[in-house]
This record gives sequence, C-alpha cells and structure tokens, in this order.
Amino acid sequence: MPALILPLIEAAAHWPPRGALVGLDLGTKTIGVAVSDPDRRLATGVETIQRKAFKADAGRLLAIAAERNAVGFVLGLPINMDASEGPRAQSTRAFARNFSRLTDLPIALWDERLSTAAVERELIGMDMSRARRAEVIDEHAAIFILQGALDRLANLRETR
Repeated sequence: MPALILPLIEAAAHWPPRGALVGLDLGTKTIGVAVSDPDRRLATGVETIQRKAFKADAGRLLAIAAERNAVGFVLGLPINMDASEGPRAQSTRAFARNFSRLTDLPIALWDERLSTAAVERELIGMDMSRARRAEVIDEHAAIFILQGALDRLANLRETR
C-alpha cells in the first residue's frame, strides 16, 4: 500500500511518538535533505542530492531514512503568496505521489513559503560567497522547512 500523503498535522497522527523525520526541499536540480533527532526537537542538514533520475533520487532518500531510523518524511510544499499552487507545488505533489509508492512511511506536506528567501538572507548575513550559498542553500532550506514543522508540532503538544 502506498504511503499516506497528508498535511503536517494529519500526518503526525500516523507517526509514532518518537522517531526521526526526514525533511526535503525539492528543487529542480537538487534535493536538500535534513533530519531531526528522535525526539523531534532539532533539524540538522544531511546533504544536497544532485537530481539524476527519480529512482536513483528516491533510492538515496530511502537509504538516508533507513540509516536514521526515520518514521516519516516532511516535504516542503512551495505555495504561492496568494495561497494558490503553481507548477512547483504540482511538481512536489507528483514527486510525493511517486515516492509514496516506494515507502510506507507517512509523508507530510508543509507550507514552505519564503523558506529559500529566508535562508538566502541568513547566508548573506553570514557573509557567505554566492558560490558557497549555491552549494548549501537547498540543504539549509530543508533544515528551515523541517525545523518549522518540528516547531509547529511542538506547539501543538504544548497546547494540548
């Protein structure tokens, strides 16, 4: 059976209470990858995958998930500022559908509006060169996406 693909809060109900999550920033040429600790407090960058073919990319993501004993995935969904979904969001949903056929780990979609812009500003603030920013921006965007999702889940736990 394919993995569930749900908004973050709904997906969280299908994850066990503990276990790492893998966060993804899907670009057209690269995939930024981050992972959380088992208690889901902190997102850490893992790597930037240079996209080749879907099967190869998915295989690497599944290997990372297995290495980290992950219980689910968080994909950044690039929604437009007016809350509509453009071609990049449709591409992310298509990736999620295809990827869900290869895993049974629930996949959460998390609004990543402005994540790359926020990360770029942060890296510029660190006086990082343009070339170095290009190398790390997707991984840092994955960290930003996953940390945002972790913070949202923590806030939900606190209000209950």
